Amino acid sequence: MSMADAKLDFSHLTPEQRIDLIAALWDSIPPADAEPISPELARELERRVAEMERDPEAGHPWEEVLADLRKRLG
Repeated sequence: MSMADAKLDFSHLTPEQRIDLIAALWDSIPPADAEPISPELARELERRVAEMERDPEAGHPWEEVLADLRKRLG
């Protein structure tokens, strides 16, 4: 029996839990051209995500950063 043939029951999950599961599954699939990251980079990325989650207002919106870069590069 292939995975496509398997019938998995997710009815016990809330919609939010189902979305979290979809995101986790999606994130577990590396892009075809992805290179593995070092443990050091993985720790740094985790640190940055934790920092962002602690204080989401500390950063700048992407649109603002992009506009600033365009202004600087003229």
